[in-house]
Amino acid sequence: MTAIKHALQRDIFTPNDERLLSIVNVCKAGKKKRNCFLCATVTTERPVQVNVVKVKKSDKGDFYKRQTAWALRDLAVVDAKDAVKENPEFDLHFDKVYKWVASSTVEKNTFISCIWKLNQRYLRKKIDFTNVSSQLLEESVPSGENQSVAGGDEEAVDEYQELNAREEQDIEIMMEGCEYAISNAEAFAEKLSRELQVLDGANIQSIMASEKQVNILMKLLDEALKEVDQIEIKLSSYEEMLQSVKEQMDQISESNHLIHLSNTNNVKLLSEIEFLVNHMDLAKGHIKALQEGDLTSSRGIEACTNAADALLQCMNVALRPGHDMLHAVKQQQQRFSDLREQFARRLASHLNSVFVQQGHDQSSTLAQHSVELTLPNHHPFHRDLLRYAKLMEWLKNTDYGKYEGLTKNYMDYLSRLYEREIKDFFEVAKIKMTGTTKEGKKFATLPRKESAVKQETESLHGSSGKLTGSTSSLNKLSVQSSGNRRSQSSSLLDMGNMSASDLDVADRTKFDKIFEQVLSELEPLCLAEQDFISKFFKLQQHQGISGSTTNEAEEMDGGILSRSYPSGVPQTISSEKDMIRQMMTKIFRCIEPELNNLIALGDKIDSFNSLYMLVKMSHHVWTAQNVDPASFLSTTLGNVLVTVKRNFDKCISNQMKQMDEVKISKKSKVGILPFVAEFEEFAALAESIFKNAERRGDLDKAYIKLIRAVFVSVEKVANESQKTPRDVVMMENFHHIFATLSRLKISCLEAEKKEAKQKYTDHLQSYVIYSLGQPLEKLNHFFEGVEARVAQGIREEEVSYQLAFNKQELRKVIKEYPGKEVKKGLDNLYKKVDKHLCEEENLLQVVWHSMQDEFIRQYKHFEGLIARCYPGSGITMEFTIQDILDYCSSIAQSH
Repeated sequence: MTAIKHALQRDIFTPNDERLLSIVNVCKAGKKKRNCFLCATVTTERPVQVNVVKVKKSDKGDFYKRQTAWALRDLAVVDAKDAVKENPEFDLHFDKVYKWVASSTVEKNTFISCIWKLNQRYLRKKIDFTNVSSQLLEESVPSGENQSVAGGDEEAVDEYQELNAREEQDIEIMMEGCEYAISNAEAFAEKLSRELQVLDGANIQSIMASEKQVNILMKLLDEALKEVDQIEIKLSSYEEMLQSVKEQMDQISESNHLIHLSNTNNVKLLSEIEFLVNHMDLAKGHIKALQEGDLTSSRGIEACTNAADALLQCMNVALRPGHDMLHAVKQQQQRFSDLREQFARRLASHLNSVFVQQGHDQSSTLAQHSVELTLPNHHPFHRDLLRYAKLMEWLKNTDYGKYEGLTKNYMDYLSRLYEREIKDFFEVAKIKMTGTTKEGKKFATLPRKESAVKQETESLHGSSGKLTGSTSSLNKLSVQSSGNRRSQSSSLLDMGNMSASDLDVADRTKFDKIFEQVLSELEPLCLAEQDFISKFFKLQQHQGISGSTTNEAEEMDGGILSRSYPSGVPQTISSEKDMIRQMMTKIFRCIEPELNNLIALGDKIDSFNSLYMLVKMSHHVWTAQNVDPASFLSTTLGNVLVTVKRNFDKCISNQMKQMDEVKISKKSKVGILPFVAEFEEFAALAESIFKNAERRGDLDKAYIKLIRAVFVSVEKVANESQKTPRDVVMMENFHHIFATLSRLKISCLEAEKKEAKQKYTDHLQSYVIYSLGQPLEKLNHFFEGVEARVAQGIREEEVSYQLAFNKQELRKVIKEYPGKEVKKGLDNLYKKVDKHLCEEENLLQVVWHSMQDEFIRQYKHFEGLIARCYPGSGITMEFTIQDILDYCSSIAQSH
């Protein structure tokens, strides 16, 4: 190790002006043993810097190289691992912890001792020496063992002791006395050596002279040693006496500790007993209430509720560790369990009896509601049961099995009760709608047999028989011929009101009121029951939409969205809101089918009733969804709304289908087509029903479908008509449609109104032009030839030179149409037009006025041709425009 130390000093530290003081051979802990050296060094220059340097052998040769250096002032902790046992491991805490394993414990101790000395000498920094023997940390180390351990390190440290101010001053004075001290160091050293020898001789002589004094001193020391021995003997006796006192004091201390421990345990035991007594002791009054309390009176229910809450608190107390192992605690817990089970059984039995009694009591009130369209009030029953709401909550928290059983029993009893009430209620509604008693006697003038009425009121599930109503009146209509126009128009009106369509507005208003009353009775009944279930069974009603609710009946690719729910108590309930809805579904399972049956009956009575039902049902669905979109009422009404919407769509489809199937008589004139009149009736009724309705969009869609079907069917009938000209059929019916749309002011049919007006105008003009070509036929043919010649390029003034169109020919043709003939022709034309047109639309004068204007236009055209093609001939028509006006006026007045 000494050779390595000298080699490191020579090769690494001397070139850097450093002195190596201690060295230890180490390797890193826990890794492959790659040896290196940790060196403690100081610089030779001032100020002195103390470093810990890591040196390792180079991989390329046998020389050493400096790898890492740490300043001693950065060292925080020196951990020797064990201060008693020999352990070569130690840690140095610089910026991080460096773990080392020394090659020997001696080297480790020597290195740590050197670090401590350097810190004491140069830094005086608070370095934490952990698990280090106190012997290593003594500032003055004996020369024996430590000298052998430290070797020349201490000497090396002493060599570099700093001179104080007086020593520096003496050296300077001495060197000033020897001027050659710097130039001739050897002579100066010899002089100093000689002076030192002189001083040593003087010291020896002084010692020899003081030998007597030394002997006296030695004698005094011997006497002092004897005194010390006597003192030690006394101290030994004192120590023996103190040892006995110490033993007695230890016994007293142990006794005090045991007393304190006993007191502490007693206090803790008292605290535990007080905790158990305070939290697990049930008052005798509560026990008596649970065992024998009256569950019929309000005071008894309140006492039982308080006792049940106290029992629940005792059972739910959070026991401390070890309490559950105490026999008394186990007994008390078992007693509480027995009380809970006993009271839960008694409570469930009592509530079941209340449910059964409610069914019997409520049944007795059904008779008085059998003739009125009202549902029995369940508020008194709900009010009585709500007194048990807190006990139901207690039962839900303590015995969910019995709570679930009570829930199921309540649903069973109430579902049967509500089923009887609701079926009777709907039976009354059906009787009021059809106007019959339960025995089938008539009270209204419906043109149907008693058996048919009875069948409808008793069962609406059959599909036999055809629907009767306003739409069925269009089924296979045929226009019957008649000898006069009045009988024709009356037959058309009769066919527009066939079968049960003779129900007037009063009958439909009556149906609307009955249907509204049915919904108005059902809505508060369902809401009251739902609110009671929520409060009594302690189920929270959350606002919001869960899943997809039936908001409206929306058409999607011919299908309608709907949803349904299971009609039983589910095994697993996702939320309390779902449980409320499922309970309501079980209790009111008959509402939806009964509503569907009532809707079917209303549709059978009059298919236009679907309009009333759509508006009413949409309003109630909208109202229910504003309260709770996911509630049973909202869902059920939404499902029924789907059925109503289907009936409405079916009503529209039937009308369109029957328009397509309509047939007309080949021998009688057409007039206003039945489906055009039916559309007017439908639109007027719908506008009165859907005023300010929520589902106006459904009606607008139906309007578009119906009006397009009417347009198509009118054109189809006009094309097939043989008796009545096509233009007349188109003109009259589109005039009627235009008048209807103008009167009703339906915003979504503005485009169709304009189209109807255009079609009416076009076909009126076409009919007038076609009809006026007949009275002056030869004159028309003559002037058509004149216009043809002009078109071929002959000048107008040269047409009179054509043989077929000379003046003589013109005069000949004009003479064939004197005023008398013209009037006769116009009279025949008027009769023909009168024969074509129907009385209902009253277009004769309009058409006749248009013909008059067209005739005058033709007259002016003919006169213009005569003036241009036969100038100066003096040829004129044998009648004037005034004559035409007089003829037309007199003809119109005569008829």
